[in-house]
Amino acid sequence: MRSNYKRLGDYIQEVNIRNKDLNDYPLMGVSIQKALMPSIANIIGTDMSTYKLIKKNQFAYGPVTSRNGDKISIAIAEKYENALLSQAYTVFEVVDKNELYPEYLMMWFKRPEFDRYARFMSHGSAREIFSWAEMCDTLLPIPSPEKQLEIVREYNVIQNRIKLNNLLIAKLGETAQAIYKQWFVDFEFPHENGLPYKSNGGVMVESVLGEIPKEWSITSIKDFCLDMKNGATPSRGKLEYWFPCTIPWVKTGEICNNILIEAEEYISELGYKKSSTKILPENSVLMAMYGATAGQVSFLKFQASTNQACCAMICDSVDKAALLYFHLIKNQKEIANLANGGAQPNLSKAIIETLLICNPSVKILQESPLRTVIENLEIATRQNNIYKKIELLLFARMTNLELEKEFSTY
Repeated sequence: MRSNYKRLGDYIQEVNIRNKDLNDYPLMGVSIQKALMPSIANIIGTDMSTYKLIKKNQFAYGPVTSRNGDKISIAIAEKYENALLSQAYTVFEVVDKNELYPEYLMMWFKRPEFDRYARFMSHGSAREIFSWAEMCDTLLPIPSPEKQLEIVREYNVIQNRIKLNNLLIAKLGETAQAIYKQWFVDFEFPHENGLPYKSNGGVMVESVLGEIPKEWSITSIKDFCLDMKNGATPSRGKLEYWFPCTIPWVKTGEICNNILIEAEEYISELGYKKSSTKILPENSVLMAMYGATAGQVSFLKFQASTNQACCAMICDSVDKAALLYFHLIKNQKEIANLANGGAQPNLSKAIIETLLICNPSVKILQESPLRTVIENLEIATRQNNIYKKIELLLFARMTNLELEKEFSTY
């Protein structure tokens, strides 16, 4: 069933145009998220005439795959009519857009199977390369232009819904921070008469963090929480610790100021028993303690275990967990600055335990809208997760186009 698979090299050609005219186009890089991104390279004193030009609907990829984990850096120029790229990238284009839509081809490149293929076909000693020759020898189904356009349209519908949901998630985050500041920093939560508390005669008392409402207190994170735990990593060398996949296991890379609804990896029951990781309850707040995401947090919406670079904070109510989550986000920069270490930032559970938080009265905590924001963030996150699964189904459909054609004749 691969008669409709074609050699990609018959449809694409390399483009190697240099910036000899020294055009002041934006300098871009290619991310493993399959997108062009503004480069952060220092180009002062650099000869920009050697940089490559990329135009709209052309592609660029980084041939070196050994430093990208399981992904290949490849992207299509969609937002820019003209841009510049480092000489390290290979630029190419579709020869005839009436035979192969660039958007359809980019969908193929976004498939997880293509990443695995590119890594498998990479060669080299010090670094592994997915060469231009290997790219050209790639086989993929190229159906009729009408079928390509149909799939691209379906894909774009899903992408647009994901974008709208991401906008909603961002707006909800901004709303939460505004509520947090109004209620728990400015102390202008609704008073008994419905007016803002502090500016309408609400009783304030002194604390180590300045004035706070009467009946409130300042406490450490340790005392604010019911419990705090670290995770652990079962030995990677023992396959039986990871299969069968039964217990969700969260890594620091998944913690990025988000609502976590599922884990990327799982461990086995044996792996759980043979390591010191713990099962965390739903509504735990997780903080990454090491690496690029140190100080970032997640709100856990399922039972899971974690690795040793995660600190889990368990509260006795969802209201307290919601307050803690947005408090940590609000003070994230200050918390991240407490990290020590050499090449990578490193927080510790001991540092996090001593952080201070304003502990409100039970009445105000229960009336706070922050729990509702968490619930809405969870709904939007779960919708995005459904859309991404539909996206994977569309990717899978690309390999079954010939079957569709065959069955349509019956």
